[in-house]
Amino acid sequence: MNPLLPAPRWVARAPCAVLVSAILAHLAPAADSAFLSTPCLSVLERFTGPDVPPFGESETPVDPPTWKSYPELAGRVLPGKGAAEHPMLYIGEGCNTMFLVDKGKVIWTYSTGKGWEYDDAWLLSNGNIVFSRMAYAAEVTPQKKVVWRLDAPAGTEIHTVQPIGLDKVMLVENGLPPKLMVINTRTGVVEVEHALPAPSLTDPRTVHGQFRRMRVTAQGTYLAPFLTMNKVVEYDKDFNEVWSYAIASPWAAIRLRNGNTLITDEKDELTREVNPKGETVWEFRLSELPRGIELAGSQSCVRLANGNTILCSRGNGGKTCQLVEISPDKKVVSAMYNWTDFGPATAVQVLDDPGIPEVPGDLQR
Repeated sequence: MNPLLPAPRWVARAPCAVLVSAILAHLAPAADSAFLSTPCLSVLERFTGPDVPPFGESETPVDPPTWKSYPELAGRVLPGKGAAEHPMLYIGEGCNTMFLVDKGKVIWTYSTGKGWEYDDAWLLSNGNIVFSRMAYAAEVTPQKKVVWRLDAPAGTEIHTVQPIGLDKVMLVENGLPPKLMVINTRTGVVEVEHALPAPSLTDPRTVHGQFRRMRVTAQGTYLAPFLTMNKVVEYDKDFNEVWSYAIASPWAAIRLRNGNTLITDEKDELTREVNPKGETVWEFRLSELPRGIELAGSQSCVRLANGNTILCSRGNGGKTCQLVEISPDKKVVSAMYNWTDFGPATAVQVLDDPGIPEVPGDLQR
């Protein structure tokens, strides 16, 4: 176990683009077959074996849930299969348990106790799960053993984490200033560290709202949604700005395989796809959902290989659905309302969607 505590803060030992290129070259045969490969499906059996404890030594009991299921809503007939539509890794802000779901059933959970908040999680092709918990980021095995853990220093928060290969992660520490880092999780060496712009570099009240979801793209650039600065900025390997787009409250931004960028605007409750020129090529507002399939507080989204988009929602305390899948022509393919087995849905990883999670850009999430 490598606890990564305290983590060294060595600056820019290797540009991220170089790291990504090396990883992609190493994984080239796998990456070429990504569209035909769903490696996470093959590791699900590791989460149900006799060596998997119901409650692991590294787990912490959770707070009682603060939501309830409304019978009049739960009895609705919704399109699709609900929780059985896709196998998935499921996390939610305000719910301190992570869920692994297969065929509509929860097959594995991981609880992390009091406090906020799950924002990012990845099931890797080796079966381990990397996640951010605001107060820390960590990697755990199916047997609930901690591989590594990085605690956020006092006054900082970690909301975003992304695997780069199986032995590196990119994460952002919200702080004064916020910092993007690429860390070798086997050695604890910080290979990239760079301060990011912030609304204020002196007011600690601004820390929480700086970043939620940042990504390394397939090209080795950094895609940064500034939640309270109302813009999405793409930086090159040297942190020069190469593209920007003004939008209110961007919680998440995804670089799609077609070169466009898919952005979740939390304030205006919409998800918008824009091309490199900044032109809107697709947009879906929560107000467009048919009556009876309401969604509230959408934070992140997933673009599937078939072109559908899954919208994730905090669910308004049990009053609205948690997940809705939309086709390119804006038809509701599937909706999930299940406040008995699940909490809010901040983010999901769809496990039957082809792609290798630790190859940047392979999954559109």
